[in-house]
Amino acid sequence: MDKKKKNIIFGITLYIAFTLVSFIVFTSLMPSSNLVTTPFPEADKGRDQRTLFDDKLPKTEECPLNGAKFSKQQKKWWEQHRPLGIMIENHEQSRPQSGISFADVIYEAVAEGGITRFLAVFYCQDAGIVGPVRSARTYFLDFISEYADYPLYAHVGGANTSGPADALGQIQEYGWQSYNDLNQFSIGFPAFWRDYERMDHPVATEHTMYSATEKLWETAEKRKLNAKDKDGNGWDADFVKYSFKEDAKENKRALSQKINFNFWEGYSDYSVEWNYDKASNVYLRSNGGKAHFDKNTDKQMSANNIIVLFMRESRANDGYEGNLHMLYGTRGKGKAIIFQDGGKINGTWSKKDRASRLSLYDETGQEIKLNRGLIWFEILGIGAPVVVK
Repeated sequence: MDKKKKNIIFGITLYIAFTLVSFIVFTSLMPSSNLVTTPFPEADKGRDQRTLFDDKLPKTEECPLNGAKFSKQQKKWWEQHRPLGIMIENHEQSRPQSGISFADVIYEAVAEGGITRFLAVFYCQDAGIVGPVRSARTYFLDFISEYADYPLYAHVGGANTSGPADALGQIQEYGWQSYNDLNQFSIGFPAFWRDYERMDHPVATEHTMYSATEKLWETAEKRKLNAKDKDGNGWDADFVKYSFKEDAKENKRALSQKINFNFWEGYSDYSVEWNYDKASNVYLRSNGGKAHFDKNTDKQMSANNIIVLFMRESRANDGYEGNLHMLYGTRGKGKAIIFQDGGKINGTWSKKDRASRLSLYDETGQEIKLNRGLIWFEILGIGAPVVVK
């Protein structure tokens, strides 16, 4: 080989070596990517990253939140964390939502402009992916406060105009900030992420924020806030459970029942119908005239107990644009209607203060026992019509 060819080969070899070294150095100096929008599935998870349990095991253990029965295996799992409330929106573009059907308790009320929002409380089941997640509202703080001194509360920002609807200010006042408060603004990925394709059609950015129950419990664990707090106090030390009963036998159940109501008159897109199914003894939900599905399961949402709470509804008058911020009289007493087993119980509700458990009584003043399973609270303004057929 002549000297010219040797020089050419040497030059090519040197170029390749230099390029390879440059690539290795460059990639090692690059910051980690923040562009991941969807978490990667894990091998031990079911659909949408749910933690799964052996469904064949005997269901002997009562969920303290709603009385549903699960296995000892599942109880051992839920005893490692504390209740988790997540704000989930109900704008038309947010449907079908993900994970709501795995909640133990759900509260639904108008957030603004006649559009309702859910506070879904998770403890005994893993929902996997949940969302779309939206902002905090003051009256939902009163509900989640029933689940420990430091209940986990996940949201994306919140009302912060000075005045009675200042949810973020109240979170700070309660001593929750950066502890049990799980605000996406301060946590970010991987506990929260945006997924622009999950709905299979274009939606506005505000309807694209998702989370996962396990990711949020992991965040709490890093803050030394599991079943016990950093001082060793159990979350349920002062928790007041509801009283539960077994389902009525099928021959004692109503043949059918339909419950219809609007949160606000003229806002039919958010009207609700609960249609009782005798065989399964659950109520099937429709929203805006359509069956309401959970995207994680492709099944229509259902509940074992529908509880309508009539509360004083008013505007915050805090100077916020359009005077959209709402207030509800969550403390005190009021009328309630409890639906279970295809029947209707006219009763009352009572809640002494923010952290007190909301109690339910029948017309004789006796505490109402609930069916085991999902409890769905519907918060309506006083005098709102509820049609039962």
